[in-house]
Amino acid sequence: MILILGGTTEGRLAVRLADAAGSPYWYSTRGELQQIDCKHGTHITGALDEAAMAAFCQAQDIRLLVDAAHPFASELHRTVAAVAESLDLPVVRVERRYPEEDPGIHWCDDYTEAIRRLEADGITRLLALTGVQTIAKLRPYWERHDCWFRILHRDESLEKAAQQGFPADRLVYYEEDDEAALIARLRPQAILTKESGESGGFPQKLEAAQAAGIPLYAVRRPALPAGFAVVTGEHGLRKAIERLVPGFFPLRSGFTTGACATAAAKAALLALLGHEVGETVDILFPDGETLSLPVELLNPRKGDSATAIVVKDAGDDPDVTNGRQIVATVAFSDEPGIHFLQGEGVGRVTLPGLGIPVGGPAINRVPRQMMEQNLSALYDGGLDVTISVPGGRELAQHTFNPRLGVVDGISIIGTSGIVRPFSNEAFVEAIRREVEVAVAVGSPMLVINSGAKSEAFLKARFPDLPPQAFVHYGNFIGETLKIAADLRLPKVVMGIMLGKAVKLAEGHLDTHSRSVVMNKEFLKGVAAEAGCSPAAAEAIDRLTLARELWKGLGDADARRFFSAILDRCYAACAPVYPMPVRSAAPVSVSLAEKCSLAENALAASLTILLLDEDGNVFESLPC
Repeated sequence: MILILGGTTEGRLAVRLADAAGSPYWYSTRGELQQIDCKHGTHITGALDEAAMAAFCQAQDIRLLVDAAHPFASELHRTVAAVAESLDLPVVRVERRYPEEDPGIHWCDDYTEAIRRLEADGITRLLALTGVQTIAKLRPYWERHDCWFRILHRDESLEKAAQQGFPADRLVYYEEDDEAALIARLRPQAILTKESGESGGFPQKLEAAQAAGIPLYAVRRPALPAGFAVVTGEHGLRKAIERLVPGFFPLRSGFTTGACATAAAKAALLALLGHEVGETVDILFPDGETLSLPVELLNPRKGDSATAIVVKDAGDDPDVTNGRQIVATVAFSDEPGIHFLQGEGVGRVTLPGLGIPVGGPAINRVPRQMMEQNLSALYDGGLDVTISVPGGRELAQHTFNPRLGVVDGISIIGTSGIVRPFSNEAFVEAIRREVEVAVAVGSPMLVINSGAKSEAFLKARFPDLPPQAFVHYGNFIGETLKIAADLRLPKVVMGIMLGKAVKLAEGHLDTHSRSVVMNKEFLKGVAAEAGCSPAAAEAIDRLTLARELWKGLGDADARRFFSAILDRCYAACAPVYPMPVRSAAPVSVSLAEKCSLAENALAASLTILLLDEDGNVFESLPC
């Protein structure tokens, strides 16, 4: 069991992550004001002293403390440290991200020093953005000088200000004005704030002070107790929980090949520059988090180059590259900038549309950006970076690369740097890359399908289209259509087998069996509305698999039922892929009218082809 100490933005992050695990946990806040929905956790309120927290941890078999409280909650941090030591519990601190210290800021170690410096500098009109809890600490200043405090406009905060005797007419509220408007209205000589980090709006306060040309005084955050494992975001928190409380998450997360290549490249550059390289290297991820990956130097430095490896850990995701070496060789270059070179087992791009130069190594955009950001922070000269994956040529045959025109190896990929087990995100990203290639090669239409069987039928129907025009959507019909809409594709043809069509008709744009199953009651309702005979309902009741309807319905019922299913498929797709308005055909229309309606339907941006097990096509409102 895990106990999260929160009440902050970081507390919400920790709850969101814990809920994703589906395991029970506890979430503790001092007060009752934070409204939060703990789907799998229990929210408790009230301050816990050392004895109370220790007793709670023992009673609830707490195995990990997650400190996600405010950085200035020093008393709570000390309590957590004391309980952790007495019960031998690990502590993970979810820390805010802090910008680098600006030399123009007047830094103070505490509020006593802040008062001394303000008065020494002749500041007599102050806007304090330090919160209601600091009114008492700043009493010696505001009793002698003009001072305004910004607080939350709620009863608890107003009561605390009144208890300290602070003038009500000198209170301003978060809900009324931003910093710039407050400065313009109050005309203070300076702003006092605390080092509250990015989530506390510190950069915005500094920006407002600089824009107004007034000094910013800031109280540094207190140091954390020794022994806290510090993370700065959800990925680091998840990795820490996976390590410290095995089984809390059903499946482990991992790292992308892009993250592995970045860590290996950074280790190689550090060695090249003569720095000592440990067993791990910290790298900056796209979301701003810093995480550590294990590395190994193949050679400390050989001439003007160095090589390091990272063994890919995909967690519990069935990734073909799991356990493989991702190798980076970094060398000095006479040309400015960072140049990416193709090593053994890394693919070469042969088609446009991937956002990578044709002929270049298949290192995707985000991994390139990760390497550029991490390496340029160490060295501003020219570098050649060669990424290799031994055995990658063979692995590539089990990936999407042959469909994307990537030859000779795998791609170095990843948009977040993190592999989520059985990641839907990775599959959808692969779909996006395929669609982008289809656009780049100039295909006149995109033909999406659920898999190899339906694709074979559709390729026979559209023999003149390039192979890149055919893209698997798997179960992600909605996501694929959203991608087509994002890329403004004018014509999409979707082939769909009946098992997925009946789910889509009910409005399910993700047709995976874990999300939705065939709904016989829905199908009987469709049949009734379409004017099918009672025999159709009886056939539906007997179903084991949806495809049995191809032979289980009479001809008249089949025409009515399958047309109605397709009408509903169009309706389900319309919100994510805009297309001309299409009305369902009345059952009583003539054959000629049906043919006309079918022709108009096929002229729409989206055409849905319902495929049977032999590849025969039932088009909407067939003639």
